Amino acid sequence: MHLKRLEKLNTKDCLWIYILDILKSKSMHAYVIRKEIQKKFGFRPGNVTAYRVLYNLKRAGLVTKTKEYRRVIYTITPEGRQDLNKAISFYKQRIRMLEK
Repeated sequence: MHLKRLEKLNTKDCLWIYILDILKSKSMHAYVIRKEIQKKFGFRPGNVTAYRVLYNLKRAGLVTKTKEYRRVIYTITPEGRQDLNKAISFYKQRIRMLEK
């Protein structure tokens, strides 16, 4: 029970980290982002959830969106890279603290 909650809190509830990580290597459409998250991290966020997080990331200036043909393509911004690096550092620090 506790492990399930931990998993949810660190995957779906922190989806922005996974989205930024996927976008750091290549700009892409939301549907592809969801598939890449499943392939790389082993869980697939809901359709609405992914779009809601992308909207919030755009509003915060962490991603941009452009139209290519009829698709919306998302790209990480320099600010998004900074926030991703801060999140990674946070997790590394927590792991070090837990391992002591």
